[in-house]
Amino acid sequence: MTKYVGKRIVLALVTLFIVCGITFFAMNAIPGGPFDGEKAISPEVKAEMEKRFNLDKPVSQQFIIYMKNILHGDFGVSAKTGRDIGKTISTSFKVSAKLGAMAIITAVVFGVILGSSAALTRNHLPDRLIIFLSTLISALPSFVLASLLLLAFCIKLKWIPVWNPKNPNYILPVISLAAYPMAYITRLTKTSMLDAMGQDYVRTAKAKGVASWKVLFKHALRNALIPVVTYVGPMIASILTGSLVIEKIFTIGGLGSKFVDSITNRDYPLIMGVTIFLAVLMVTMNLITDIVYKIIDPRINLD
Repeated sequence: MTKYVGKRIVLALVTLFIVCGITFFAMNAIPGGPFDGEKAISPEVKAEMEKRFNLDKPVSQQFIIYMKNILHGDFGVSAKTGRDIGKTISTSFKVSAKLGAMAIITAVVFGVILGSSAALTRNHLPDRLIIFLSTLISALPSFVLASLLLLAFCIKLKWIPVWNPKNPNYILPVISLAAYPMAYITRLTKTSMLDAMGQDYVRTAKAKGVASWKVLFKHALRNALIPVVTYVGPMIASILTGSLVIEKIFTIGGLGSKFVDSITNRDYPLIMGVTIFLAVLMVTMNLITDIVYKIIDPRINLD
């Protein structure tokens, strides 16, 4: 296990370096710069600003300087606001993490429950209804669902207030963010449960007179969760990093909103800082997922 984790950490570092390189050079290959859109800025001031952010140097040299700063934990400051990027990410991610955590719990809990229920009532009305709804939700983009929920419950019915930072209501953003992964987990759980319930060890447990609930939860569900865990790891990272559209629709000031603004403003330091942070989050979740495999099923050999 230790050897495997060590290999994965080395691989993660290589992956992060590649992500940094691709993002940095692709970003600089696009015509223009963070100060080109500024109004009433003299060439002298623009040159001084570019010098401050090392934009007057060759791109390869800029990359070397940036990577040296990153190794020292220095993400730099925003080219637009002058704020420390590390503090900006830390503050903004707290909002995104809270929203993402609630969406993750909602998706996993309801997805496993609905998927198990569909498997136990196979070819009956509950099964058909659950699969129909999960298929419908899977085909509906999250931004469309978010817009519909906002229009129906906030504007038309006025059952739920619009987003207020002082008194936030997470119901609609969580539903919008959790809907698709919940639908996917539902279908995945049903398939895995049906496969597990047809295995020899389940039939043997039933033949020995083991209680149905014990067969379901101790034997079938535990093994059926392995494919779900395979999806949940990347799903956690994708929810935490992919909530930018939902945050924009509900005007939630999380990390996603900052990332969108940084791209719009061509804020190179902030784009790089957020990209590296999200990449670290993604590779970390993938590593944790592989370790959880071993905990759920000791037969899995990590090499």
